[in-house]
Formats: sequence, structure tokens, C-alpha cells
Amino acid sequence: MKYFSRIAMLLTLLSLACTSLWAQQKHKALIVTGQDGAHWWKGSTDAIEKILEQSGLFEVDVAVSPPFGQDIATFRPAFGNYNLVIANYGGTTWSKAAQKDFEEYMANGGALVVIHSAIVPMADWPEYNKMTALGAWDGRDESVGPYVYFKNDRIVYDYSPGPAGHHGLQHPFDVTHKAVEHPILKGLPTVWSHFKDELYTYLRGPAQHMEILATTVDDTRPQGIGREEPIMWTVNYGKGRVFVTVMGHVGNDPELRYSMECTGFQVILLRGCEWAVTGKVTQAVPKDFPSKGVQTFRKEFKAPFHAK
Repeated sequence: MKYFSRIAMLLTLLSLACTSLWAQQKHKALIVTGQDGAHWWKGSTDAIEKILEQSGLFEVDVAVSPPFGQDIATFRPAFGNYNLVIANYGGTTWSKAAQKDFEEYMANGGALVVIHSAIVPMADWPEYNKMTALGAWDGRDESVGPYVYFKNDRIVYDYSPGPAGHHGLQHPFDVTHKAVEHPILKGLPTVWSHFKDELYTYLRGPAQHMEILATTVDDTRPQGIGREEPIMWTVNYGKGRVFVTVMGHVGNDPELRYSMECTGFQVILLRGCEWAVTGKVTQAVPKDFPSKGVQTFRKEFKAPFHAK
């Protein structure tokens, strides 16, 4: 009996050790970048890489496309080698081969996180429009789908004609959580102040299989009429999961990535990345998360020692 008891104990210890090792394994993430006509992609990529790697949850590689004007057909990342793809890209539409690779990756259970200007490019790629659900500029109009916004706490799908995309001058704004029980947002303050950013509004697209997580009010339209616009949402694409945030503008030098220094941006990016990969969030709610009227920053792109 003692012999079998020892065997059972050893098996239990081995199981616990394997579970612990599995828990410590990092998710492999790929940042796709390299072209963006209006944003400093090198600076934003560096910030995203630091946010993910310094969390201890991710191991990050970067795939850089050829510059504008060079042959995009040479750009064909091995998406299948990664648990997560992060789109930090605003350039030329990928080749048909790369499109097919990525569509298969997502349909078979891949994970995608889309940041800020990555909702702008590749309007001529229908499946990418489905993955992002909403987009801006790049020739988008009523043919791609409705405007989506909130009115009287109800979602409006507005099929009226007009171009997609608008932003005024960069400014701080409040973020209001709508899906407060979603794993990405659960436990966080439901209204919080985001630092100065380039706010994309008047978005439109297929808007299929999406859940709006958070909104803000745009008061920068020339008409002076603000409306409640989506700022974060999720999309189901095949077996894959997508998280989109329109926050995260970066200018043309290292001093102009202040929107990514915002604690709220960093925390929700990390939570969105983990959710896209696993469907859940294991991260604790940090003590330094901003609230209504209170902005906080992580200038080193990692949690301070007192944040949990």
C-alpha cells in the first residue's frame, strides 16, 4: 500500500509541475508592421513590443513589410507559427497569397489584435474588412456597410451614404465601458480618462459578429454635434477572435507616443491580447488604472512595483 501511495504522490507532484510549467509558457506574438503613411510605425511597434514582453505573458517577433513602392508580394509572414498577430500596419494591401494564409490562420482559430490606424488600410480586401468589422478612409463608403454608433443607449446601424472616417485635433477624452462583464473589461472602472490621442470616428464596415466593448463621445465634428462612437470592440471570425482598439496614435518622433504611455491603453491592450489568444483574462486589475477625471501613465511601458 505504501508503494502505491508513493506512486500516487509522485504522479500528483508531476501533474502539478507540468501544470506550473504550462502556466509559465509565454504566448508567441507577431507584430505586423512596416508601412504607415501618417504614423511613426517604428516607435509604436517598439512600445507595443515592450508592453507585451515586459508583462511576462508574451514572446514577441516583428514582421516588417517592404517600404512603400516596393514589391509587397515578398511579404508573407508565417502566421501559423504564432498564437497572436498584432496589426500595427497602415499600408499596401497584402498579396493574394498572404491574404489566403491569414484568412486560413484566423478561420482555424487564430488571434488578431488591431491597433489604431490598422483599421484604415486594405479596404479592397473583403475578409480583412470582416475581421476588423469597422474601418475608416481608404475609399470606404456606404458600399462597405453601415456607420455604427450609440444613441439613447441603443446601437444604431446607419446605412446613409457618406465616407468613412474622421478625426479632429488630438485631445483627451473619457472612455465608457459598455460590456462591463466582458473578460477584457471586467473589474476595471467603467469610465476613465484617456490621455491625448487621435480619435477615429464615423467608422463603417460589415459590422458582423462584433461586440462593442466601449465608446466615447466625439465633439470635434465641424457641425459641433457629438455622438457616442465605438472605440473598442471584438469580432468573431471563423474560429478566431479579434480585438480592436482605435486608441494608440503615435507621431513622428519618440516624444509623440504619449497616447501609448497611458496606463489605460496599456492595460486594456494586454487584456485584449490575452483574451484574443485564450478567450479569458487572468491578469489582475491594477491599482494604477485611470478613472474618470484621473489620468495615469506608464512611461517605461511596464507596470510599476505598486500596480497590483
